Amino acid sequence: MDNRPPEAPVPPASPVSPPATPRRRRRWLGGVIAVLALAALVGAAWYLVNRPPADAAMRGGPPGARGPGGPGRPGGAGGGSAGPLVTVGMAVAKRADIPVYLDALGTVTPVTTITLRPQVSGVMTDVLFAEGQTVKKGEVLARIDARPYEQALMQAQGTRVRDEAQLEAARVTLERFRTLLGQDSIARQEVDTQAALVKQLEGTVLTDKASEATARLNVEYTRVTSPVTGRVGLRTVDPGNYVAAGATTGIAVITQMTPIDVQFSVPQDRVPEIERRVAQGAKLSVTALDRTKASTLDTGTFSTLDNVVDVQTGTVKAKARFGNAGSTLFPSQFVNVQLLLRTIEGAVVVPVTALRTAGTGNYVYVINEDRTVSMRNVKRGDATVESVVVTEGLKEGERVVTEGGDRLKDGATVQLPTDAPGARPRGGASGARQGASGPRGGASGSRRAPQ
Repeated sequence: MDNRPPEAPVPPASPVSPPATPRRRRRWLGGVIAVLALAALVGAAWYLVNRPPADAAMRGGPPGARGPGGPGRPGGAGGGSAGPLVTVGMAVAKRADIPVYLDALGTVTPVTTITLRPQVSGVMTDVLFAEGQTVKKGEVLARIDARPYEQALMQAQGTRVRDEAQLEAARVTLERFRTLLGQDSIARQEVDTQAALVKQLEGTVLTDKASEATARLNVEYTRVTSPVTGRVGLRTVDPGNYVAAGATTGIAVITQMTPIDVQFSVPQDRVPEIERRVAQGAKLSVTALDRTKASTLDTGTFSTLDNVVDVQTGTVKAKARFGNAGSTLFPSQFVNVQLLLRTIEGAVVVPVTALRTAGTGNYVYVINEDRTVSMRNVKRGDATVESVVVTEGLKEGERVVTEGGDRLKDGATVQLPTDAPGARPRGGASGARQGASGPRGGASGSRRAPQ
């Protein structure tokens, strides 16, 4: 028998709340991690924006390429432009003689173009030329049956001889009447009548001579000759065909090839200068180029200007003459014309690509000795395809940017294609690496050798 007193009932356990200290520690640790991550992001962004380019770091970096405190930034230690180097093309301003050309589109026009038409009608017996042949002035090109015209000539000659005999008899009779009138053996009226008959017969004989000359001329016209020296085109008739005098189609077309003209138009603003040069006795040279301007067809001289301005185009027609010895110019051919107005001697010229235009006018980027560029306003003059004359703002020997200028600003540092790998701009501060204070540099910006 268990005499132990009964155990007192154990009260139910109350729920135990977790300690507050570990939870507070985890919340604090998360906040610290978030702040550190945010700081890391900010630092990375700052580094990406302000870090020097890789090629500048390899060369020691240009002045002002190390961040906000470097040269070229507000508060930096020196001048210059921050950011990566820009590789640009370069040319040197030089003096040269620049020809001033006037370019135009011209049309080759023959000096003379003849449509060979028969002057008498008849059957074509002979065609003595070949298509495309070059003929000389006076050369017989075709023949027409001359027999009808020879018969007409003989008839005219006979009529003339008959009338001349009648005239001679009338003159003899008139002399006899005058003798009798002196002897008072005949009336004056008969003498006057005979004198009138003589005059009438003289007129008849004169008409007969004209008819004979016409008949002889018609005989000559049966031989169709070339009136000019030139090239014959395609013929339109063959032997045996009947041709009519003055037919519109003609026998062939003859075009004079040497010399030959080129007609073109010049702007009305250029007319006074051209007239002034012509008045000075200058022989203005004109060059005819092919359609692509790749080859020269011929060289000639300026001839004349038209006397009116085309009100629709504002141009004046002009003409130049070419020898065309090699037959390189063909009638109605379109050619490019270059009229040499004058030559500018000893002008300062730069490539066309070096000249740029802004709202303030024309300017160029001049490369300084320290590889920085300066934007300089200039005044341009005449230009060729490759070069342009600079009349003000640039001197001979100065270097200008020809390529890459769209990425430049005034004072920017550039790299030239001639720079060797690892080369750096000249004229910077002393030391292997330039920059403001930072992890690797003091105030001077140079690393010291170990002692």
